[in-house]
Amino acid sequence: MNRLQARILQALSRVEDPDLKKDLVSLGMIENLYINDATISFTIVLTTPACPLQEVIKQSCIQAIRQEVTNDFEIVINLMSKVTSGRHASSILPGVKNIVAIASGKGGVGKSTIATHLALALSNHGADVGLLDADIFGPSIPTMWGCQTIKPTIVEQAGKRHIIPIKKNNVKLLSIGFLSNMQEAIVWRGPMASAAFKQLLQDADWGSLDYLLIDLPPGTSDIHLTLVQTISITGAVVVTTPQKIALIDAQKAIAMFKKEQIKVPILGLIENMSYFLTAKKGGIQPHYIFGKDGGKLLAEKASIPFLGQIPLLPMICQQGDLGVIPSNTMFPFHTIAQMLAQQIACQNAPTDE
Repeated sequence: MNRLQARILQALSRVEDPDLKKDLVSLGMIENLYINDATISFTIVLTTPACPLQEVIKQSCIQAIRQEVTNDFEIVINLMSKVTSGRHASSILPGVKNIVAIASGKGGVGKSTIATHLALALSNHGADVGLLDADIFGPSIPTMWGCQTIKPTIVEQAGKRHIIPIKKNNVKLLSIGFLSNMQEAIVWRGPMASAAFKQLLQDADWGSLDYLLIDLPPGTSDIHLTLVQTISITGAVVVTTPQKIALIDAQKAIAMFKKEQIKVPILGLIENMSYFLTAKKGGIQPHYIFGKDGGKLLAEKASIPFLGQIPLLPMICQQGDLGVIPSNTMFPFHTIAQMLAQQIACQNAPTDE
């Protein structure tokens, strides 16, 4: 390493990742540093392709070099990402880096809709994403994604049968709704439903994924216990509406994940159906028909991150009913997916212990 390279790395060692609160050099985020007669070039390796602060990090690096090293070179910075893993080594789903449970205390708060759009948003950012529908009795992913008539492929490898998830909009999907008649009720006792979910979890060949989102059934049930007892998960997201009755049940979901025998990190809370907007002379007026900021206040009370609010938008409902998945993510989901990716990166960050 020549003297100029050493000085550049020294300058970059004073630039912190805003989320991880450690410098880029010690985190191993600087790679491929090259210098020629006119150019300094290097790569910043982000912890997620959905990093919302990548431009801040990039500009901080340029400023550090300009102030501490030299102004005589063009600085070319490439960005790439390597999503960190938040799970312990396991023979189950070895290629999946992060498993995130999407939960709610009660039904009807839009949990499956949010799981769908978060999966799409993370994929649009460049991540490899899967979505597992864990609601055995009321699967909705096949309808929302317009896949009711599609059946996953079953292959045999090393004497074991594997389910190959369906792929749509670059997201891998699996639901019991793909394997059963969506028009018929599934009337099973709890252990049977848990066994079916476990089979979906263990027998699927997800390949390599940055994020596997699991759309859990509402409430606190056998499925939730089966999940945390079967495999290590990175964390959970709780979905609620601002309505008091929904917040009461959301508190129960938060309490469940915090229980000593479960201890799943809560990555954040999302408030759905926060308000709707109407045009008014002089601007747009929000209407808080279910109450205002209930989810935000609950997140503060429970000391968990608040990931954001999603308004009531007829388009979201229509798309879900028709199974039409938009090619581009709508703004609230785009921002919330970035915040979720941030929380996952922070959760996975190495500690000094």
